[in-house]
Amino acid sequence: MFATRLTKKLNSNPERVILQLFNPGGTNRILNVIERIMSLSEIEVVRQLEKITHDFSSRHLSFKHKLMKNYSQIENYIPTANKLSKERKLLLGAYFSKEYSIEAAALFNPSLVMHPDQSFLKPGLVRFILSLRATGEGHISSIEFRSGIIDENGEIYFDETSRFCELPIKDSKRNFERKYVAEILKLESNEEQNILQSLPEAFSSENLKKERDIIFNKELPDNSIKIFDKIYSYVDSNYVIEFNESTSLSERIIFPNSVNESNGMEDARFVKFTEDDGTSNYYATYTAYNGRNFGTQLIETKDFLKFKIHTMRGSAVQDKGMALFPRKIKGKYVITSRQGGENLQIMFSDDLFNWEKFEQLQIPVEPWEFVQLGNCGSPIETKYGWLLITHAVGYFRRYSMGAMLLDLENPSKVISKLKTPLIEPIEDERDGYVPNVVYSCGSMVHNNELFIPYAMSDAYCGFAKVSLTGLLSKLLEGK
Repeated sequence: MFATRLTKKLNSNPERVILQLFNPGGTNRILNVIERIMSLSEIEVVRQLEKITHDFSSRHLSFKHKLMKNYSQIENYIPTANKLSKERKLLLGAYFSKEYSIEAAALFNPSLVMHPDQSFLKPGLVRFILSLRATGEGHISSIEFRSGIIDENGEIYFDETSRFCELPIKDSKRNFERKYVAEILKLESNEEQNILQSLPEAFSSENLKKERDIIFNKELPDNSIKIFDKIYSYVDSNYVIEFNESTSLSERIIFPNSVNESNGMEDARFVKFTEDDGTSNYYATYTAYNGRNFGTQLIETKDFLKFKIHTMRGSAVQDKGMALFPRKIKGKYVITSRQGGENLQIMFSDDLFNWEKFEQLQIPVEPWEFVQLGNCGSPIETKYGWLLITHAVGYFRRYSMGAMLLDLENPSKVISKLKTPLIEPIEDERDGYVPNVVYSCGSMVHNNELFIPYAMSDAYCGFAKVSLTGLLSKLLEGK
């Protein structure tokens, strides 16, 4: 059984850029650049600033505000900073700024959820949010969004994508109680307690970073430094970001904000989660990568304006691709994930952020999945069971997508699975950054049709749909 491909495609756009702080390389080079700019006459400063404004201001919202923000990052290097004209400060900010094209390499691995605002829609229409993994220079991945409507005929219409990209404000002053951090990280040894006692009763990532810089200049035992780094890593990785309300959804870019995700925020799997009291929240697991190691993080939001970022922990948080079920089952949170690199597992926990045990859900059985199995996003609840879209890897590292049905009350029980792929790469989907791959991070049902956004060869995105009734019938045939 094959899904029907839609004509809609999403390609990367290298014109979408963010403005970042630029460090030319070490204190000496920073001072050299500052000295050269300080040598310019005020007339030349104005002339250079006018050219920069002409060339770059149309590419960024609040352009001069962003230049001034970057200037503030190097202001401490200038003894006479309080005597500088606004124009010279802006010029300094420009020289310590750079553009980063977030989609320069690829736009892929989409996740589809129902928009929190469904007001003023005609019957038969649904508003959606699509999250995407955008990858640019250095293969650094960030998270961005699109919105639109699926109509009563199953046609997809996207809202206009802004040319501009905006970064959120990070709350770096959020306080963490010392006692709470000790409990979460299980810091119980004398050495760990000594490091903790050297810290304030409550601390933020901002003041902890200052402490970290001081400690790293001291001659301390390696183990003490590791303990402090463990504390700093946790505080740095658990943060809150918020976008300006004036930004459109497509302008909001979640770029790496912590050391642990400095090389990328990969494959966010968003799900609309129904709480026990009937209210809704949105969660997304993603892979945080620092260039050497990876870990799993959890995004929490209600409105896609304010996002809370949490660390996932526990002995069962070992591999990539964790996907949260959209509600608790028998009072427990449930997650499906890959474990050991190749098998599909299921986990249950009382604590959304702590996972200690997993049990095997499915191992590779069919030839097209002999190498690896995993999910393609959170399961979807149907009256016949939990519909889980899966990914599988076969010969030539070829990725395909399948489906399985899990028991509603006992999702550890597999009712049935497709013996053949639901979607596999066709000829014009085989070429890209990683050839022969189709992959998704989350699908959505509307009007009895399953809409599957999927990446093609880690380069760009397409869409497919399949009759929900037809897919369930096929699965139940093989029960």
